[in-house]
Amino acid sequence: MAKKKAAGSTTQQTTRPGKRLGVKIFGGQKVKTGMILVRQRGSQFHPGDGVGKGRDFTLFALRNGAVKFLQKHGRKLVSVLPA
Repeated sequence: MAKKKAAGSTTQQTTRPGKRLGVKIFGGQKVKTGMILVRQRGSQFHPGDGVGKGRDFTLFALRNGAVKFLQKHGRKLVSVLPA
């Protein structure tokens, strides 16, 4: 039975900040071209009309308009409709 904790066991328990993922702009809000709509790991949300997808699965607006979330064939889509 050890009388002391193992060396380094408490120093490795440092907390790290979160990655700030999630929906950044919600349905009905107005956006400009290039604004980030969703930050995600993998494709929980798929790009619809007027939305592009980055290398890290970030969804961004390709045109000015209003954001709309919808579901089609079991997929969550994010679209930007001209306003």
